[in-house]
Amino acid sequence: MINKKNEKNIVWHEHQLSKKQRARLKGQKACVLWFTGLSGSGKSTIANALEQRLYALNKHTYLLDGDNIRLGLNKDLGFSDKDRIENIRRIGEVSKLFIDSGTMVLTAFISPFLADRNIVRKLVEKGEFIEVFVDTALTICENRDPKGLYLNAREGKISNFTGISSPYEVPLSAEIHLKTEGKSVKTCVVQIIDYLNSKGYL
Repeated sequence: MINKKNEKNIVWHEHQLSKKQRARLKGQKACVLWFTGLSGSGKSTIANALEQRLYALNKHTYLLDGDNIRLGLNKDLGFSDKDRIENIRRIGEVSKLFIDSGTMVLTAFISPFLADRNIVRKLVEKGEFIEVFVDTALTICENRDPKGLYLNAREGKISNFTGISSPYEVPLSAEIHLKTEGKSVKTCVVQIIDYLNSKGYL
């Protein structure tokens, strides 16, 4: 972290190429598709399927996944509220860089707190943050439990687990609301693609 005493010695360096120029070269509008939802809701599965579909459309993307990021960039962070907030802040800054490169970035993070998601939204320009709420009931997520996390949380082996011992704050006005019950991954992807087409991102 930068010492505040040294901030005055740091000056933003303007690039000669603009974000719009980079995006135009790629034939798309840069944005972050921010997938949020409970563990096991299907965020990563849907985001991966969407990225494959966008690749087929010759779009330039990059997918940031929660576990992958915690194995590298954020491996120094735990799961306290403070660390969760810092985790999302860093991802927001990385996403902003991808947008500046003209890329469509997909992120799959629980990101349980409204305030943190709003911080990321404010980091980028209007229209560049697309919140995708993967709305899957807790009972369904818990029944899936692909990593055994819910079981461990119920047994008290994991503290601060979202949906069990730590809250998940539901998006109030997500750009895309995926009500996943009874829907296939393909149907969810089509819903997102339809939104991106209708708003001129593709």
